[in-house]
Amino acid sequence: MSKPKLNIVCHLSDRTRALHDGTIRVEGVDANFIDMHVAETFFRMVKYREFDASEMSLAAHTTLIGRGDSPFVGVPVFPSRIFRHSAMYICAEKGIEKPEDLRGGRIGVPEYAMTASVWMRGVLHHEYGVAPDEVTWVSGGQEKPGRKDRIDLDLPASIRLESLPEGQTLTRAVCEGGIDALFCPHVPSAFTAGDPRIRLLFPDSRSVEQDYYRRTGLFHIMHTFVIRRDVYDTSPWLAQSLFKAFTQAKDEIQKRLGDPNWLICTLPWSVAEQEETRKLMGDDFWPYGIEANRTTLDTFCQYAFEQGLTARRVAVEELFAPGTAEAWIL
Repeated sequence: MSKPKLNIVCHLSDRTRALHDGTIRVEGVDANFIDMHVAETFFRMVKYREFDASEMSLAAHTTLIGRGDSPFVGVPVFPSRIFRHSAMYICAEKGIEKPEDLRGGRIGVPEYAMTASVWMRGVLHHEYGVAPDEVTWVSGGQEKPGRKDRIDLDLPASIRLESLPEGQTLTRAVCEGGIDALFCPHVPSAFTAGDPRIRLLFPDSRSVEQDYYRRTGLFHIMHTFVIRRDVYDTSPWLAQSLFKAFTQAKDEIQKRLGDPNWLICTLPWSVAEQEETRKLMGDDFWPYGIEANRTTLDTFCQYAFEQGLTARRVAVEELFAPGTAEAWIL
């Protein structure tokens, strides 16, 4: 009997390459892995449910679960994670010296509901005491005008959210002083070009992020993985199959990163970098599964609630298929 065919969209990276090239297979299905820009993936999946399973914005997934009518079931694998202190930029001409100086200011975000924005607002609030309702948020395209949130928002009245004027971009606005800061996952073109009007809020962001991890244990999750609910309802075992395959692919690359005989990364000191990371974050510094990430996931659910993305605080277990809460052990 032939296996069911599934179209699965996931960005190609070292953590997913073995799935894309078929070295590691998803049990029980004929999986067609598609490499696509994540922004397009999220838009097409959230708006039109085009794929059987896909990588998904953690914020979009949490928001939909919080509304009680999500068309997706989650799998606790996290293809994208990154600390976000290094993604906070400020207008150099505004006299901003520390995060607290942003209280009462205007901060640009490409989308209010994007995962990176949630984490950065949470850091600003819980690390530096500037609550989401003490800032005016301005959304729009970073380099091209006209960007909109993928998910319709129903924010509380205390949250002030504006759209950029027509034809304006966030990068231009922060350089010209129309906004005080820009929180964005992609490096602004003006910063790359060395424009003196824009600079990092945390110039030594690596040290700040390492200290943050030591104190909090939080390693920001950006993306998770989802199965379309109708596909899951037909084959609930698929969640475990995907979890196992993604975990195997990630574990294999973590082992190979430490091999000094044949560098798989084009960084001369990648082995030493891995050792430094292990000293700080442990042997499995990119964990999958619920329990290993409970603190990070629970914190994100708290931030989503505080920032008005969910009307209630979503429980971590609600985000994922029930069968993935426990690992099968031989």
